[in-house]
Amino acid sequence: MTFGEILFLFLNPFEAVRGVRDFLELGGNVLLLIMLATSVLWALVYERYSFFRTEFKVLSAAHIADWQARKEHQSWSARRIRDMMISDARLRAGANLAYIKVLVALAPFLGLLGTVTGMVEVFDVMAITGSGNARAMAAGISKATLPTMAGMVVALSGLFFITGLERKADRSVEHLADNLELAD
Repeated sequence: MTFGEILFLFLNPFEAVRGVRDFLELGGNVLLLIMLATSVLWALVYERYSFFRTEFKVLSAAHIADWQARKEHQSWSARRIRDMMISDARLRAGANLAYIKVLVALAPFLGLLGTVTGMVEVFDVMAITGSGNARAMAAGISKATLPTMAGMVVALSGLFFITGLERKADRSVEHLADNLELAD
């Protein structure tokens, strides 16, 4: 494929849609399920990054302002209020991370489901034709390998982002805890 053809694919959205449609046809119905799970995964990842970019900063500023407005910081109740603020921030920072982890873990299993359904199709072709005709088995083999590849790509890329999001959540909460000093 030449550079011009690649540029044409990027600039022409109809060609991109056609390419996705062809890929989904080659991979079978399980690939559509993987695409749906991937869409949910990336929507959740985007939501978490936008949360840390905007809402968590507002939340932290509100907790810090509330803490600094207190007259005393040493009593038992003041420490419990500080712990509550940190706990609230930790809960909000960790929201949806469990769903992202589930989708990352689910992706290889969906790929495996595609492998199984593709191989069943291969065996059906072999039973109908009575031979190992490679041309007749090609569609089933495609439906066996493409979902496996797609599931692994989704899982590996999702693993990268979930690790980054967990680190970002931990660092953000630690930063808030550091800003809620106990000394008067």
